[in-house]
Amino acid sequence: MATTRQTVRRWILTGSVAAVTVAGTLYGATLKEDVEVHKQRKRIQQASPAERIEQLEFARRDLVAKKMDMELKIARFHERRKAREQREQSEAQPK
Repeated sequence: MATTRQTVRRWILTGSVAAVTVAGTLYGATLKEDVEVHKQRKRIQQASPAERIEQLEFARRDLVAKKMDMELKIARFHERRKAREQREQSEAQPK
């Protein structure tokens, strides 16, 4: 199958446009995220001590809830592993 120069140029142009579009999208998203982080930092710095304490307490409650959830998942994992090991041992024992 013979490809003409025009076909090759079309593919190169299509790839270039796609690359520029993806790069622009990623750059724009990063820029937006940076602006949001800057606004968040400014809002935290301007907050009163009582507001900051409230924000920290909220963050702490959130982290404690995540910790409890993770500990529960780990405990369930260990239970499943122990049950599987016991099942494998009982199956391996000759009858």
